[in-house]
Amino acid sequence: MKKVLEIAAKAGLDGFLLALLAMISLAWVWPYPGMKNSPLHLGEISTYAVSVIFFFYGLRLSPEKLRSGLVNWKLHTIVHVSTFVFFPLIALAFRPLFKTEESKVIWLGIFFLTALPSTVSSSVVMVSIARGNIPAAIFNSSVSSLIGVFVTPLWMGLVLNTDSGQIPGHFDLGSVVGKLALQVLLPVIAGIVLNKRWGYFAEKHKRYIRYFDQSSILLIVYTSFCESFGEHLFKGFAVKDILLLGTGMMLMFFVIYFTLTLICSLLKFSREDRITAVFCGSKKSLVQGAVMSKVLFPGAQAGVILLPIMLYHALQLIAASVLAQRIGREQNEAGG
Repeated sequence: MKKVLEIAAKAGLDGFLLALLAMISLAWVWPYPGMKNSPLHLGEISTYAVSVIFFFYGLRLSPEKLRSGLVNWKLHTIVHVSTFVFFPLIALAFRPLFKTEESKVIWLGIFFLTALPSTVSSSVVMVSIARGNIPAAIFNSSVSSLIGVFVTPLWMGLVLNTDSGQIPGHFDLGSVVGKLALQVLLPVIAGIVLNKRWGYFAEKHKRYIRYFDQSSILLIVYTSFCESFGEHLFKGFAVKDILLLGTGMMLMFFVIYFTLTLICSLLKFSREDRITAVFCGSKKSLVQGAVMSKVLFPGAQAGVILLPIMLYHALQLIAASVLAQRIGREQNEAGG
């Protein structure tokens, strides 16, 4: 088993990604525990767990870090324009290619992915490996999560209200933002407020907090796919469809990555800022995706909607790990 994990790690597949695959497999084999009519109420448990995740996230985010990060406004602008504008525009450009009912739901999942904020932990890790601007990476990924609470529902409201046939029911933007503010933003703010008193506790036990975060996401993914498998929503998808979707997700990552590289060169960014821009501006958050899917898509279609972000999450980690290690190695060889 240890040998398998080592081989997977070299390929960029860490234990968490393998656990995600295991949860999807379990949902396929045994969907009943995660469905709404199950007496275990796993969906409700995961909802409360999400608020705890973001409370601890805020607890580790000091007001000083936020204030110090405001200086480099050009870098911040590039990262957030890439995250919340470039990505959605790419999805909108390819929308006419999705014509069948099944493919329209997949496109909705792709658009949902493009409207999500950047990751926090993995963005900072990749910037660190590539020896970029770590404080700016922490600032941008943190602020991106907060912006996403408002911008992601705005983008989804634009699509769902203009094509309401995709998901049953009218999209109530105010209600969605209110739920996300209560479930995500309020816990983050509470954590920031309590940073001076309890921040050391969160830093001291960040390893165990990370395990809790990952366990909660695994539970959300399991319950989402239980509903989808239980309602047989994947019966219209073949293996080739999944492979094609994965290829598209990888291409989108590299389009954004190299576009950001070009823009940063034209703007004459420093090497450190360029690294931060390309890694923070090309990543998407599975955590936020899992959380927002519970609010935006409460029905059985949540599993299908999550499929693109699941694939993108795995592929972005593999691609970004390889790129970050290569950049870091080149810098070491140059004696920087």
